[in-house]
Amino acid sequence: MAGRGDNSKSKSGGPVDMEPLRRAIGGCVRSVAGRVNVEVSFANERPGMAGDRVRLPELSKRPTAHELAVTRGLGDSMALRIACHDQKLHTAMAPQGNDARLVFDAVEQARVESIGAQRMAGVAANLSSMHYEKYAKANFSGVDRRQDAPVEEALAMLVRERLTGERPPESAGKVLDLWRNFIEEKAGKDLDRLAGAMNDQQSFARLVRGMLSSMDMAEDFGDEETEPDSQDSENDDDQPRSDEQSDENVEEEAGSDAAPAEESEASQEQMDDGEMDGAEISEEELTDDSDEDSETPGESRRPASPFDDFNEKVDYRVFTEEFDEEITAEELCDEAELDRLRAFLDKQLAHLQGAVGRLANRLQRRLMAKQNRSWDFDLEEGYLDTARLPRMIIDPMQPLSFKMERDTKFRDTVVTLLIDNSGSMRGRPITVAATCADILARTLERSGVKVELLGFTTKAWKGGQSREKWLASGKPAAPGRLNDLRHIVYKSADAPWRRARRNLGLMMREGLLKENIDGEALMWAHNRLIHRSEQRKILMMISDGAPVDDSTLSVNPGNYLERHLRAVIEQIETRSPVELLAIGIGHDVTRYYRRAVTIVDADELAGAMTEQLASLFEDQAANPRAGRGRRAG
Repeated sequence: MAGRGDNSKSKSGGPVDMEPLRRAIGGCVRSVAGRVNVEVSFANERPGMAGDRVRLPELSKRPTAHELAVTRGLGDSMALRIACHDQKLHTAMAPQGNDARLVFDAVEQARVESIGAQRMAGVAANLSSMHYEKYAKANFSGVDRRQDAPVEEALAMLVRERLTGERPPESAGKVLDLWRNFIEEKAGKDLDRLAGAMNDQQSFARLVRGMLSSMDMAEDFGDEETEPDSQDSENDDDQPRSDEQSDENVEEEAGSDAAPAEESEASQEQMDDGEMDGAEISEEELTDDSDEDSETPGESRRPASPFDDFNEKVDYRVFTEEFDEEITAEELCDEAELDRLRAFLDKQLAHLQGAVGRLANRLQRRLMAKQNRSWDFDLEEGYLDTARLPRMIIDPMQPLSFKMERDTKFRDTVVTLLIDNSGSMRGRPITVAATCADILARTLERSGVKVELLGFTTKAWKGGQSREKWLASGKPAAPGRLNDLRHIVYKSADAPWRRARRNLGLMMREGLLKENIDGEALMWAHNRLIHRSEQRKILMMISDGAPVDDSTLSVNPGNYLERHLRAVIEQIETRSPVELLAIGIGHDVTRYYRRAVTIVDADELAGAMTEQLASLFEDQAANPRAGRGRRAG
């Protein structure tokens, strides 16, 4: 895609100046994308894309030819999506259901990559290197059962093979072979027609929908069209956001209301609070009807947790919970060190405090407007409505009019911020996340909303005591999760912010951030929320990648943790009253969560968090359907 990577050393034997190569790769990305305004950056973080912004992995000082090919392949893949993909059409044609949507997304990506591979041999070689590396990291070579082979990846491989003639790389293992006969038997006719529709996204999407229907994963697109159009609008808030939509969230949600810092102060003074008049949080039933077998009449019908016997149903095992811990920040660190770490955190992001503070103030103004400006008028008792007095003067027979502030349910809300404390968050992402959590907790507390701040990681790298116990037990096969969990309570919902403020400094502690097992962390945070007495419960996940634990993935299928995470998310979104949303930092969490936004830079986290919460409250007030993720299953 860009300049050759064979010359890894300068004439003097030292590292090469990589800036010309970065510029060359960036130029190629813009050329393939067909847009001169595409912004390409390199960072020691996960690659990601939001709209016209592309982030690629930082090149090493002496990159190998394979490393360069992988980087170029990532750039080509993102550029082709910009050039050959219409996100609005994709969203309109997308099926319902997590599994079907994953397949639909993966096959569409295979389509755009195949277009580039057919037209440019160099792009085809780069994409092959990228796929080889991707499947190797996912440990697909260790997958030998169909239930462990992700069907979306298998179908994407098969579609790519049909469109380009290129078989999956060796690192893909048996994933495609395990599914090939099933897919070709069920959807062979539509597969044969894909090549002719490759350059027509709409026709291609219809064929894919037909394939999904044949595989009993979704309805035909025509069948869904017969349903009321309101279904689509109802699902808009829950559909995974596209890269382009994510960019709108980054630029507009974190910008239009939360404008750039230089505009924010001026526009904040001009903000018209009047548009919030009459806003009201609508009341919904939160009873979980799924618990039809509740035995005790005096108890709530809501089950203790939607995750009773959940792991058995999704075939997820834990080798041992003996060494897991749920611990408070104070137990991990003494007071003096917490004060020192908090001071370090404040110093690191002193310049960000003002910008995030302004965004938080806007959120508070919105929330306070909803609390204080909802009134019922023309009542027989209450507060005298002075605005109606002229009516009585004109007509003395008119009775006095009274008003009463509406009894909203807004204050009866609890929000949990669950922050990924994995090693990949080290540096700027974790400092920004800690500061934003701090300021949002303070803001929501002022507005009468209780906030819980949680973090999740592991106690050790590569297994810890759990792995040692497994080794001592003779290495039994398929042990399941094989690491020691560490779930950290930075601030409980009932603790005042002023007492927990310094606890967030713990995230700056060297050695705290290790590996991340997201599925069990979500279950833990959810179960803490589900037992709260508040009527409305909101859970926000902040993460920068898929679950990773080397110890677990070394002895289980490569998608073991990710598959569990998807199952947990689906369970919460369909069977729990908890409202779930997510923010991905440089990682496309829209593939997992219905309500999600992806940002490229950690500096955008403040605006994304603020606007996501604000829109959540506004959606609930303006449209009861916004809470559909809370329905009982």
